[in-house]
Amino acid sequence: MTKFIVRRAIGLVPTLFIIVTLSFFIIRVAPGGPFDTERRLPAEVMRNIERKYHLDESLLKQYGRYLLDIARGDLGPSYRYPDHDVNYFIFNSLPNSLLLGSLALGIAVALGLGVGMLSAMKRNSWVDYVVMSAAVVGITVPLFVIGPVLMYIFAMKLHWLPTSGWLSSRYGWKTLIMPVVTLTFPYFAYIARLSRASILEILRSDYVRTTRAKGMRESVIMFKHVLKGGLLPVVSYLGPAFAGIVTGSVVVERIFRVPGLGQFFVQAAFNRDYTLLMGTVIVYSAILIAMNFVVDILYGLLDPRISYA
Repeated sequence: MTKFIVRRAIGLVPTLFIIVTLSFFIIRVAPGGPFDTERRLPAEVMRNIERKYHLDESLLKQYGRYLLDIARGDLGPSYRYPDHDVNYFIFNSLPNSLLLGSLALGIAVALGLGVGMLSAMKRNSWVDYVVMSAAVVGITVPLFVIGPVLMYIFAMKLHWLPTSGWLSSRYGWKTLIMPVVTLTFPYFAYIARLSRASILEILRSDYVRTTRAKGMRESVIMFKHVLKGGLLPVVSYLGPAFAGIVTGSVVVERIFRVPGLGQFFVQAAFNRDYTLLMGTVIVYSAILIAMNFVVDILYGLLDPRISYA
């Protein structure tokens, strides 16, 4: 197991290197630039700006310079927000996105597993039909619909919650409720369906029938034998789900005005702010790679049949 963890950890580096390389050249060769405006700047001013940010150098030289900066932990200056560098924007906004995503995924996992188990135990009953219908709604209805509907009901009509804001505002923790619920809904639906299908398959297995024949209590069977096997597809889903829930919070952050990393990702894309866009891509990629690494380890701990030799 230790050798596997070391090999996988070493393998993360070339994966991230490939992502950084492809992203760098794709962003740079696309039409337009960070200083293209409606009002054309004088040629001398443009040359001075390009010289300041080393944009007058060859693409390969810019790429080498950027790799050296990343190795030092410097993601570079922002071209459109010169008062701060990319590190400042990421380290001030990423914790908010991680908090929002972690709360949403934690609730989605807890509710999804519980509902999926209940649905599997009560299969083909009205409980099963109601739960799976709600899951279908959660999968099909997009976030940009769920968010405004919740805002309309709980903020504008009932006046129970604020329409937007964050923890630092006068509403405090109440600002978390609607963004977290909005982001939770589709992931809860996926996890509920995954866990139901997995638990149903295990309930039909021979070893579960054997434990029941021995007179073991149903609660012990479910939590000691069935749930552990039922977690495997959910654990496999959690890696990309966590990265997706952080990156997918872009929509939710825009709706509820959450000061997360998503707003800078969108603005950097529109502004062609090369370094800020690259910084967000690197952060999102690192989260995805790290979570897949964690999932691989958890999968082996849950399923002893998997060999890491």
